[in-house]
Amino acid sequence: MAVEDERRTAAIVAVLMHMRAQGEDESARARQPGAPWSQDHRRTMVGQASLMHARASRSPWR
Repeated sequence: MAVEDERRTAAIVAVLMHMRAQGEDESARARQPGAPWSQDHRRTMVGQASLMHARASRSPWR
């Protein structure tokens, strides 16, 4: 079974290296917060305060 584990590991590493060589990973891009309009829209749709209000309510720099 050790040979199968090594082959599986090698295949996973090869796929990850190929994806990294292709450029930006689509799954990583999907985890980004997105444009401010998108963030604000998502916040208001779930009942949270708007993004402008959330940013303004933080304490100022000291």
